[in-house]
Amino acid sequence: MNSKFESFGEKNFGNAKLGDARRTRRLVKTADLMCRRPGGTLPQKLHNPKDLRAFYRLMNREEVTHEAILASHREATWEKIEQTKGPVLVLHDATELDFTTHRSLKDDLGQIGNGNQRGYIAQNSLAVHPKTRQVLGLCNQVLHHRATVPDNETIAQKRQRESRESLLWLRGVDPLTQSKKLIDVCDQGADTFEFLEHEVNSGRRFVIRAAYDRGIVIGHDDMSRGQSSHLRTYASELPEEGHWSLSVTSKVSMKSPKKKGKIKKVTRVKREANMAVSFAAVQIKPPRKKNGNHGNAPLKAWVIRVWEVNPPKGQERLEWFLLTNEPVLSFEDAYRVVGWYECRWIIEVYQPDCTSSARLYQLAA
Repeated sequence: MNSKFESFGEKNFGNAKLGDARRTRRLVKTADLMCRRPGGTLPQKLHNPKDLRAFYRLMNREEVTHEAILASHREATWEKIEQTKGPVLVLHDATELDFTTHRSLKDDLGQIGNGNQRGYIAQNSLAVHPKTRQVLGLCNQVLHHRATVPDNETIAQKRQRESRESLLWLRGVDPLTQSKKLIDVCDQGADTFEFLEHEVNSGRRFVIRAAYDRGIVIGHDDMSRGQSSHLRTYASELPEEGHWSLSVTSKVSMKSPKKKGKIKKVTRVKREANMAVSFAAVQIKPPRKKNGNHGNAPLKAWVIRVWEVNPPKGQERLEWFLLTNEPVLSFEDAYRVVGWYECRWIIEVYQPDCTSSARLYQLAA
């Protein structure tokens, strides 16, 4: 029995509901043509002028929206997730789409970059197999433009404003199912008590890099019997539970000071880093001042500290503090969770490509 070969466009956009089968066929063909020439401008991607004009006509249809294009790809992604044995990571992160020169989008865009550019913030949720690190596709993509906010906005007003960017993490995970098979993996931007509370109650597992030295109670016992401390302070005092070697690539980055001062150039040298790990059960206390909408109950989680032992002279120590609801009772447990977080770099690599569903619609405007 011969199975029909499906192209990338057919697999991901063949089920798009655009009001006319011809539009869906055109979308499929356009996606396949763009796969042949993924780089460059639209005229370079769609070398034949007829294909380019057809694409512009397609994008000018009211039925052809970002959600309509994304829905078909998202359906294909869920099929892959269901067929995958074992857990699936969902990596969450945002990237900027610069449409400064697109005057027709003027009223739809917000401030990006250093403030001189206009565009969207695209919050992507990318499904990845944790062992093979194969990308399965987008579970969600949210297009957001920064709203103009009055200078005298109060904390209470900000908390109720639906356009605040901290809500992008909640909007990103909104279509995900309540399943332990899915593991949300996020960087420091997701470290809000509002999002942490949502994840604890989501029915999924999560790994979030901690950004703050939050108030905690040590252990998962009754709060009244636990000792209070702070997350990073307590984790830094925990004994080493094991170590391994990590290959670190060279990197040059610009680091901004926490308060005032000049941006500093930081050079990381290539090396084999000796990494250590420690872990403990904690309860995260709610903040005294609410920046988001959440309850007042503490959140049970595990903190994992990962750090470089004896970094080379002149080199900044590698160190991460991770929060997870995956029980961490041994070195093997901690190493597995750290491995999930190490997959987060994949979305950094795929960010320019996984925004294709947004670009298919927005670049034509």
